[in-house]
Amino acid sequence: AGGLLLALLLAGCATASRPAAEQRFEFTRPQMGVPFRLVLYARDEATASPAAEAAFARVADLNATLSDYDPDSELSRLGRTSGTGAWVPVSDDLWRMLAAGQRLSRETDGAFDVTVGPLVNLWRKARRERRLPAERLLAEARSRVGWPQLELDPRRRAARLLVPDMRLDLGGIAKGYAVDEALKVLRAHGIRAALVSGGGDLAVSDAPPGRPGWRIELPGPEEAAAAPGFVRLRRAALATSGDLFQFVEVGGVRYSHIVDPRTGLGLTNRSLVTVIARDCQTADSLATALGVLGAELGRAPLRAARAEAQVVGWRGGQTETWATPGFDRWREETAD
Repeated sequence: AGGLLLALLLAGCATASRPAAEQRFEFTRPQMGVPFRLVLYARDEATASPAAEAAFARVADLNATLSDYDPDSELSRLGRTSGTGAWVPVSDDLWRMLAAGQRLSRETDGAFDVTVGPLVNLWRKARRERRLPAERLLAEARSRVGWPQLELDPRRRAARLLVPDMRLDLGGIAKGYAVDEALKVLRAHGIRAALVSGGGDLAVSDAPPGRPGWRIELPGPEEAAAAPGFVRLRRAALATSGDLFQFVEVGGVRYSHIVDPRTGLGLTNRSLVTVIARDCQTADSLATALGVLGAELGRAPLRAARAEAQVVGWRGGQTETWATPGFDRWREETAD
């Protein structure tokens, strides 16, 4: 999923059900290559600060496990065993990501694929050089990609990569999982009302004091005729994906930073996807998958996850908006 900016309009006041002294605190720190933001309500700073530090520490630990940039991460070490036939026991966090990724790969027929690493690396180079990869290089990278080439053993919680030089990339799911885990840490420290955001992904627990939920302004492009509006969330998560900011133009074609695992190239469908789900891991991965699949083919995985989505696309200078029927129940158009 892509790193899109979300404007958070947050306010609160005391209610009879909460201590009158409960205050709003905000903490921001770079994590996983994006700013991670915590907004929480607590009695005092002595309560808020240790909770925030513990949440940031959990995200840092997850990055050390799940990063495809860090050559010493557990994910990278697993990749270096590809083609050896070895079953590699993995940690609980990595197992959850691999198992969830494989489930979504089956549901989307490979539109979401954690083995996409070789293509992502090739496309990153292409974006820097502002030219498409040679077809020979694309074909070679595609030969090392394919979710059926990742096998999982639930009994041993082990994984093996069948093709030499495979590389895993959890960019479409790990950040959402980290947001969820940070929110769990805050809850374990007694923080009942909190928001955690990482780039274009966020999750919230209970509502701010005196409010029915967290009011979130949806991101929208300058060329959109009207503002996308707001949603009001409580105990839910939201993720966005698309080429709003991260893209490159080559030969007059605009390519997204999101790679289609089936072609090896950045998406060209000019869309902005917003998914609301029960947790951020689900929202993050579905937003990535829906960007590849499109609205029609994305209906089935959305229904399976009981998630809602909105897709804003641009065709011939015109804005087209599609949304699931349940997306509207989250909308909040009135002023705060």
